[in-house]
This record gives sequence, structure tokens and C-alpha cells, in this order.
Amino acid sequence: MRDETSPAEGARPHRGARPGIDYKALFAVTPSPCMVLGPDLVLADVNRAACRVTGRTREDLIGRYLFDAFPDNPADPDADGVRNLHASLHWVLRSKEPDTMAPMKYDIPVADRPGVFEERWWSAINTPVLGPDGQVEWILHRGEDVTSFILSHPRRRGGGALSDVEAMEVELYARARELHRVNEKLRQAHARERQVAVTLQEAMLHSPHLARHRDTAVRYLPAAGSLNVCGDWYEVVDLPENRFAVAVGDVVGHGLEAAAVMGMLRSALSAVVRAVEGPARALDVLGLYARYVEGALATTVVQAVIDTSARRILYSSAGHPPPVLVHPDGTCDLLDQATDPPLGARPEPVPRIQGELLYTPGDTFVLYTDGLIERRGEDIDAGLQRLTDALARHARHSPERLADALLAHLGVSSGARDDIALIVLRL
Repeated sequence: MRDETSPAEGARPHRGARPGIDYKALFAVTPSPCMVLGPDLVLADVNRAACRVTGRTREDLIGRYLFDAFPDNPADPDADGVRNLHASLHWVLRSKEPDTMAPMKYDIPVADRPGVFEERWWSAINTPVLGPDGQVEWILHRGEDVTSFILSHPRRRGGGALSDVEAMEVELYARARELHRVNEKLRQAHARERQVAVTLQEAMLHSPHLARHRDTAVRYLPAAGSLNVCGDWYEVVDLPENRFAVAVGDVVGHGLEAAAVMGMLRSALSAVVRAVEGPARALDVLGLYARYVEGALATTVVQAVIDTSARRILYSSAGHPPPVLVHPDGTCDLLDQATDPPLGARPEPVPRIQGELLYTPGDTFVLYTDGLIERRGEDIDAGLQRLTDALARHARHSPERLADALLAHLGVSSGARDDIALIVLRL
């Protein structure tokens, strides 16, 4: 959470609202219990009503992981509050849409009695707050305590008929529970569909030689809101004479069609780089092949060959954003001296150019697709500057930590508008 303001304070006022409204003060006194969570589900703010109904203070809660602060009741074998709330919050992160939960039983710890829980029922809604980049920056969790209502009706069974209003309330509650069950089935179906897509993509991106390069991290994120298939790819191929090749590419479009084209181009390039000398020649051959593959034109790709004996990187780019060589002191070299148009962009084939750069053991080589750095309405140089700033800040991280830090620093950990493939190698 930012030091200077709470998320509620930073909300944009409606046109015509009086200037100088203190939104932080309004959030604090809102009668509905509200909590603000980051995408990591750490509590960033709570209002007074939330403190009152939970019996906790802001100091107890802010900065804590939600389910550490409010775990399931260990004495209740049927407790499912954590599971239900966790599913809703992650649905909000993925869909960027609000999620209204059916009334649920979620016992809470008694503040001054360790290990003791109090039965509580809640009606909750989780609402995403999007940042300037369109990603979920906060989640507003509003939970109304409906314990009294839920517990009152079982006691009245056999003690007289419910009034019309009470009967309607019970009916609405029953329908809400049914809606929750239907929503849960839809979520499970969607999860199965995504799992099929994940399995397909993992098969298409299988890189047998990658396991031999232990100081290498890869990340693959489809565009937010899409299935887990896209036209971006990465590849690592071992070559004779202490060399290996690494590539990333980006087919135009998303979904199964782009993924199918990606699979063909990736396989072709993996074969070609073994058969010809140098990355430029490999892209020449791939460009000829792409002319006969529907949907392959305008694909961007960068191919590099790393010679570990000479400590040299040979590279060639077909319209792709430049890879980065990061030194341990945080300085960065952009590999931007051998860039030609994307595949098939020229009417007649022209031999591609090739660049080279020496490296020092301990340097880090980073290749990526444009979804990592490009933002709508912004010059690509701004994205490259953000990337090199992030690399400079985290240059000494291991490849795995560096990959995660890059995604977080650039605000795309949960996906972006475009697909992302990322590969980080410690040389």
C-alpha cells in the first residue's frame, strides 16, 4: 500500500463532485464492512465497520495475508469459507469483474481467546479496482454480517409460521445458495477448459534441451481473459562445439489458430538452426517457409546462438524487440544492431543481417515478446526504459527470481493485454 494515501483515497471523483472530498475519510466511516486487498491477497486497508464486526484493529490486520488473519475454524471439519472466498478472489483477479458470493458460513477467531472461533455468516461481494494499465491493482471486499438472520430462522421452525416477508427472505437465501452452486459449476467447467488448453500449450512448448540449462527461467502468460494458448513461443536448442541456440517469437493474433501457426514455425526454426550456420541464415530459411503457412506472415522472432567457448552471442531479429544483456553491476546492452522486418514483410527475400556481442560469465541474457513492454498509446522506448530499469534493479537475482521480479515490476504478473513469453539465462 502506498504511504501517502489509501486505495479509497485515490478513487477518482465523479464529474460534478465537490472538490476537496476526503475519500479516505469516507472509506473509514462507510457503514458496510470493507477491506482492501492487493493482488497478493495481503490486506492493504480496512474501515471501521470491518474492524467492529471482526473484533480486530487496523494494526492487527494491515499487511497480513488475508487467510493468515482469517483462517478456517480448525474445530469445524466442514469449514469451507477459505476455499469459497479464495475461489472468488482469484476469479476476480482473472476476469477483472465483480463477484457476488452467496451467504456463507465463515467463522472468525475471537480476538482475546486464542484458538476459539465464533460462528459467523456473511454476504460478500468482491470488486476489482483497475490501475491505469488495466490490471487489477486492488480488490475491494465488502462483507455484510448476516449471522443474526441466518441463525434466527432455524429456531423458529416448529414455533410458528414465518411471515410473508420472512418467507421471502428465506426463499431469496435459498435461491442465492443455488446461484452460488451454479456459479461454482461454471467456474469448474471453465477451469477444466483452461486445463485442457494448458496441457496443449505445454506439449507445444516442450523444449527437451531446456532442462540441461539450470540457470534458465522461462515464463509464458497468455493475454488476460483468454484461454492458455497463444502465438508466442520460446525455445532452447543445444548445438555442437559448445554452442546453444535460444529464440523467442510472436505470431499475430491469439487463441488456437495463432498457437497452431506458432507450433509450425517453432518446430521449423528448431530444425533449421541445427542445419544451417548462424541465426541470420536460420531466419532466412524460416521466412521462406512462412510464406507458405497461412497466418505466419508478420510474425516476429529473434534467434541467438551462444558460443560458450568464445563467450560470444550471435543474433538476428525479424522485427522483434531487442534482447538485453544484463551485467552484474546493472548496466544493460540492447541487442538492436541486427533487426530486419518481420517474416514475409518484404516482397522479395533479402539476406538478413547478423550481429554479435561478447559476454562475461555472470551476465544475464533476457529475451521476451512485446507483451512484456508495450502499452497502448505509448512509445516502445518508454517500455524498453522500464524494462532496463527493472533489470538494473534486480540484476543480481537468480534467473527465477529475476523473471518473477520483472513481471511484477512491469505490472503483468496476472497477464496483460497481449501474450508474453520470457526467457532469462545466466551465462
